Amino acid sequence: MISRLSRRPRLATFAMLLGALFLAAGRAEAHAIILSSKPAANSQVAQGPVDILLQFNSRIDIDHSRVSLVDPAGKVMALAAVEGSAPGSLTASGKTDAPGKWIIRWQALSLDGHITRGEIPFQVTPAP
Repeated sequence: MISRLSRRPRLATFAMLLGALFLAAGRAEAHAIILSSKPAANSQVAQGPVDILLQFNSRIDIDHSRVSLVDPAGKVMALAAVEGSAPGSLTASGKTDAPGKWIIRWQALSLDGHITRGEIPFQVTPAP
């Protein structure tokens, strides 16, 4: 029979490991990770107006988040970022005036203060 004294160290160790797991899981969700985008990565869109929708895994601070378009020549155009219809989404509108490789460059501030950045490349085809 196992005495109560020998079970306490094992119980304490188990509780510490469980606590560490919860802390690690909380840290992983602290950053705004992009779940989907429109246009999607490596997709093709026709030259002209482009509506951008970025969906994140957590709520973001719109006032401190950024979206820009980078044209094939490397020129960066800042866009007005507005809150999307779903929580954790960001929308913007821009114009692609030349065919070639374009990039959506984004920066998101999650509500817990973590900043994440990324780029989404897409191809613009000539207007018909």
